[in-house]
Amino acid sequence: MRFIKKANEALERKMYHTQEKRWERLTFPILCKNKNAWLGTGYYFWYEEVDAIHWGNNSKNKKGHFEIYSADIDCKNVLDTVFNEQEYIFWKGQIEKVASTISEKTGKKPTLKEVNEYLRDKAKWIDEVDGILFQDLPYSSDLLVEHFNYRKRIQIAIYKKKIIDNFMLHDTRSCF
Repeated sequence: MRFIKKANEALERKMYHTQEKRWERLTFPILCKNKNAWLGTGYYFWYEEVDAIHWGNNSKNKKGHFEIYSADIDCKNVLDTVFNEQEYIFWKGQIEKVASTISEKTGKKPTLKEVNEYLRDKAKWIDEVDGILFQDLPYSSDLLVEHFNYRKRIQIAIYKKKIIDNFMLHDTRSCF
């Protein structure tokens, strides 16, 4: 399946990559290979800076300091499951199809790792996209209205590094 963006869609977005503070500044984002990464091995960026800060405070605080990098991401060949209804429906159907296939074979619900491996190894369309834009867990402690998750917390998993441009240090923070 080929995904073609409309001419008026924003094709480049500034996004944010969070990492522990290191002795040397990064010159390129770090590839995430964690088995529990939402969308498998990829370069993960946040859509909004506030979510990059939140992630640093809650997930990258082993050393007490973290850094936020920014980059321009070319999204013209990214599967957009957040803002594009057609692509969201396609994505949801693919996940449910894979989960059902794995469940039928094993007799139990698949793990995130199993779904990602199946998609990587068997889904022909995955090679046609440079990444996937998605909404992860909707809760964020920075929301202005208590118990109302009105703002999406959006990430992108990038599979092809060619779409990352102008990667640079944006901010250095201490965890609170």
